[in-house]
Amino acid sequence: MRRFDPAPLYRATIGFDRMADMLDRVLSADLQAPSYPPYNIEKTDENAYRISIAVAGFPADDLSVEVKENALVVAGRSSEDESDRTFLHRGIATRAFERRFHLADHVRVTGASHLDGMLHIELARELPEALKPRQIAIETKPKDGSKLVEGRSTPEAA
Repeated sequence: MRRFDPAPLYRATIGFDRMADMLDRVLSADLQAPSYPPYNIEKTDENAYRISIAVAGFPADDLSVEVKENALVVAGRSSEDESDRTFLHRGIATRAFERRFHLADHVRVTGASHLDGMLHIELARELPEALKPRQIAIETKPKDGSKLVEGRSTPEAA
């Protein structure tokens, strides 16, 4: 069994604690992670994503989509009472579930829709202005009024 030690990462970086914790959590996750319900994650644009979850047998009222602490939590609870029904074969599972997706910084949920047994959750990555690349102007003349002579700055004669 391999175990990732994030200690060297903490010594050499500042502000990446969440990333190291997430990496440690992913590497230590149990291999028997739940596979119900099945889902897809697709990139629909440069800064847009869609999570599609197969929720056959669940009406929209029995599903909940919630974002808390940078985690998207999708849950389904079956409210239908089936005690008076007799199944000869039951292949459509309607057992309760909770599926968690950890969201990166600046990723927000923009909407959700339920159509044809699929729950589609739209996400967008929105970088704040402070994180967007910006061009810095390069000045060629010193601000103090001196001239550049062979790589050195000398005061200008008045």
